[in-house]
Amino acid sequence: MTESQNPVKVDIWSDIACPWCFIGKRKFEDAVERYGRPVDIEYHSFELSPDTPVDFEGDEVDFLAKHKGMPADQVKGMLSQVSGIAAEVGLAYDFEHLQHTNTVKAHELLHFAKANGRQREMKERLLSAYFEEGRHVGRIDDLVALAAEVGLDPEEARLALTDARHLPDVRADQAQAQAYGITGVPFFVLDGRYGISGAQAPEAFLQALEQVGSEADR
Repeated sequence: MTESQNPVKVDIWSDIACPWCFIGKRKFEDAVERYGRPVDIEYHSFELSPDTPVDFEGDEVDFLAKHKGMPADQVKGMLSQVSGIAAEVGLAYDFEHLQHTNTVKAHELLHFAKANGRQREMKERLLSAYFEEGRHVGRIDDLVALAAEVGLDPEEARLALTDARHLPDVRADQAQAQAYGITGVPFFVLDGRYGISGAQAPEAFLQALEQVGSEADR
């Protein structure tokens, strides 16, 4: 095979409030590291629960029990299982202190970060803040603080969130997801042609990267 410097383009639809998206991110990063060739990653917006209030009263168990109609004991068991899977890829989920919220402003911030060359850093920071640190990721003040932590200008970030300048970008991502038929996340689109749904094993991602990369070399 002839080595090509052309990166594989990967578009990833995900939500900040999606535990499998953070797990899938780690597994995909493992595959990218093994692949060893350039991969161009871009994140896109997807809201799992767009009707969620910014300040939700209750914890993650309350949210899932009410919105999914599941018994609390069943929810606790499910969250324990997810935490165990997260731990296997080095993540320390803290569902007890997680602050459930509406994620549209976080998605707007991700587009602001993309425009300023910091999208991947912002995505990682938001996921870690939400799932591991019990930080609020739905209010402008909290999001501005997180933006500053990854090197973004806090006042510019505040202006962008206040005037919702990137809301059309969020809606465009969601429209594209609908056009692709994406109904759940994480969802990975490689080279605009191959779709992979869910937090797959690194080996599955690696195989897909290698296939797309070899096709680009022909």
